[in-house]
Amino acid sequence: MDVGAAIFLTGDVQHPAQLAQRLEAAGYESLMLTEHTHIPVSAGMVARDGGPLADYYRRTHDPFVALAFAAAATEKLVIGTSVCLVTEHDPIVLAKVITSLQNLSGGRFVFGIGAGWNKPELLNHGTDPATRHGLMRERVEAMKAIWTQDEAEYHGKHVDFDPIWQWPKPEVPVPVLVGGNGPRVEDRVLRYADGWMPNMKDLGELRERVAALRERAGSRVPVTFYGAKPETLEELSDIGVDRALIVLETVPEPSIPSIQ
Repeated sequence: MDVGAAIFLTGDVQHPAQLAQRLEAAGYESLMLTEHTHIPVSAGMVARDGGPLADYYRRTHDPFVALAFAAAATEKLVIGTSVCLVTEHDPIVLAKVITSLQNLSGGRFVFGIGAGWNKPELLNHGTDPATRHGLMRERVEAMKAIWTQDEAEYHGKHVDFDPIWQWPKPEVPVPVLVGGNGPRVEDRVLRYADGWMPNMKDLGELRERVAALRERAGSRVPVTFYGAKPETLEELSDIGVDRALIVLETVPEPSIPSIQ
């Protein structure tokens, strides 16, 4: 099992190039960044569960720009999103951003995705929260068409464009990981993604759902677990997790737990 790190990276945190170098030297496999484009004032600093929302939610770097710096400063470190809110991006633009990052990093990018939960944030991007999951699917399917077809087109309910030319194409396929724990997340993984990124607290439930997902798929669907602790790494490996992400604190110089 690979062990990586995830963080809400703000301007107050160590530069992503330096943080990435520290992680690579410490034996970590990856660095994955979380995204929020903004937090609407009207929404308040209220978390999904109704509790207080951490201040870093409204102060994160753009993940793709920060990951470019991380990739340029390292040799092998996998870079990725955990997660990118696809529902807040134009799919044609996002397809080019990801291809550029994938190719310039030497094929080290992993695309963790989510539909978003902050309704005012989604509305500011013109996204209807009620249809966000369908929108996410269509945008991912449209990007996959762009990545694999010389004259790509897509015609869906939410995304619709006639044939386009867009190069370059990804030199290494972009792995798409659907984040979340909801009752339909496995359906989304099997329909249009390459893996699952859960973050549940109950590892017993995780074990059951990983096994059930792989039984449905008839293959070993990759699982990246968000929110690992050093003391849970052995259990996560036994469950069959492929990558465990330890979430670092959003502080000026994050402590990096030993995994060796």
